[in-house]
Amino acid sequence: MRFLFVSDSFKGSLSSAETAEYLTRAAREVFGEKVSCEGIPVADGGEGTLDAIRSASGGDLIEMTVTGAAGSPVTSRYLGLDRSRAVIEMAEASGLTKTPEELRNPLYTTSAGTGELIRDALRRGFSDITVALGGSATNDGGTGALTALGAVFRDAEGRKLAGRGADLALVRDIDVSGLDPRLRDVSIRVMTDVRNPLTGPEGATMVFGAQKGGTPEILADLETGMRNYRERIIAVLGRDPDDLPGAGAAGGLGAALGIILGGRMVSGIDTVLDLIDFESRLAGADLVVTGEGCTDRQSCCGKVMQAVGERSRKCGVPAVGLSGSLGEGGLGIMDHGIASVITSVAAPMTPETAIAKAPDLYYSAAIRMFRFLGTGMEMSRKFEK
Repeated sequence: MRFLFVSDSFKGSLSSAETAEYLTRAAREVFGEKVSCEGIPVADGGEGTLDAIRSASGGDLIEMTVTGAAGSPVTSRYLGLDRSRAVIEMAEASGLTKTPEELRNPLYTTSAGTGELIRDALRRGFSDITVALGGSATNDGGTGALTALGAVFRDAEGRKLAGRGADLALVRDIDVSGLDPRLRDVSIRVMTDVRNPLTGPEGATMVFGAQKGGTPEILADLETGMRNYRERIIAVLGRDPDDLPGAGAAGGLGAALGIILGGRMVSGIDTVLDLIDFESRLAGADLVVTGEGCTDRQSCCGKVMQAVGERSRKCGVPAVGLSGSLGEGGLGIMDHGIASVITSVAAPMTPETAIAKAPDLYYSAAIRMFRFLGTGMEMSRKFEK
C-alpha cells in the first residue's frame, strides 16, 4: 500500500514537511512498517513556498536583512535556482508570522522589505524573478515595495508618502519614472493562491484585512484608501486593478507587481506542483492525504487542497483531507476531488491552544483517519467475499 502526503503548512504551527512526518508515523502505527509513505512539501504561494520549491528543484538560499512589515529589521531569505532565476517569498520579508502580534496593524505595516529583496535580486543579475504572494501582514497596495524599487507616491501637497496602508487615502500622484531601470529587462512572475480583486467586498481589505489585525473601523478606512489608490492607478496607467484576478493578493501587492511592474500572474500551487512533477508521483499511489490549517470557502479558490484534489481525481487516485479546522464553505472542497475531510481539533478550544497543541492533535487525528481507512478496507474485503 502506497500513500502520498501533500499538505500545506498549518500557519503558525506545522510545516508541510512536519505534516508528512506525522502522517508517516501514524500510517505505520496502524498498518505496519511495510506501508510505503512519501511526503511532498508544497505551498501555494504563501508561507513555505520557498522551502517547497527548493526541496523540489534545489538552488541556493540568499540571506539578507530587510525592513520588516512593522518597520524593524528582519532576517529574510530568497532562492537562487540558477544564475538567471530567483524565487522570492513575500512572507519571508513582510509576513504575518514575522510580525509581532502587538504590531499587527495594517494601517502601519509596509511591504518595503519585499521590494528590497527584489532590488537585491536585480543587483545580483537575476533576470527571471518569481514573487510568491501570501501570508502577508500588509495592506499597503504594494506601495512599500514599489517605493523600495524607486517609485514615488505623493499626497495633494506633493509630499512623498512612506508606503503604508494609512497612506493609500492620501495618494494623489504615482510617479514611476524613477523605478529601477533593470526592471525593464526582467521577467516577473507573480505566484498567488487567490483571485481576489483589489477593492470591494471580495477585495484585499475586506477579505484578508481582519487576519492582519484590522478592526471594523480600520478596515473601513483602509477600504476607502484602497479605492482611492485604485482610482490613481487607473488615472496614471489606464488599467483597472479590479479587472486583474489576484490584484488583491498580499494586501494589494498583486496589483503593484501585476499592473505597475507588468508581472505575469500565475497559480502558486499549480506552479509548485508542476515543479515537483506531481502527476508522475501519483503513479502507483493508493491514497493521497492533503490538508491545511483551516479548510473554508477560500480553499476552493486556487489553494493547495483544491489543486491536489483535482489532479488526484484526474489520475484516478482517491484523496482525503486532514485539516486543523473546518470553516464556512469548507465542505465545498469535496467538489474538487477530496472525498472527505476530518479535523485535528477534537474539542472546544481557543485558536491559541489549538496552535500550541498542534503536533499532538494532528498526530491523534492521523491515527483516527487511518483507523477509519483500515475499517473501510476490512468492509471492502467482506463485500468481495
